[in-house]
Amino acid sequence: MDIEVWHIWIIIAVILFIAEIFTPTFLPACIAIGCITAGIVSGFDYGVKIQLVAFAIGTLIAFFGVRPFTLKYFYKKSAKIKTNMDALIGKVVRVSETIDISKNEGRVVVEGDDWKAVTENDEIVTLGEKVEVQQVDSTVLIVKPIKIKQ
Repeated sequence: MDIEVWHIWIIIAVILFIAEIFTPTFLPACIAIGCITAGIVSGFDYGVKIQLVAFAIGTLIAFFGVRPFTLKYFYKKSAKIKTNMDALIGKVVRVSETIDISKNEGRVVVEGDDWKAVTENDEIVTLGEKVEVQQVDSTVLIVKPIKIKQ
């Protein structure tokens, strides 16, 4: 069994697609698309110069045509995603223990987790009322009561 040149191009493309799994840039995939293009040209028995030109053209088309589209729609910007304590800010939660700063008490439940809570203006919020998380200060949530419009 003889390995032809187009086999080598396709093997390199597969290796590059596997490398793409470990990189967030889509660069190895662009080069792999160029390798596939060169492999197709090689399959039609064109010379090495034409294969290299096809590789370059295929890579450039993928880099400037496909890459921007994939980065826009498939790779989400991590700056927009709130994680850890930042994800708590803005959540509406229910008071599980009356919030009263003078008695040093007050707790809220956020997604099943029990947190110590204080209000922004030292207001008293009774058990069962809804509040919105404004800030996180270490292990204490600073909340604001939600006024229900009637």
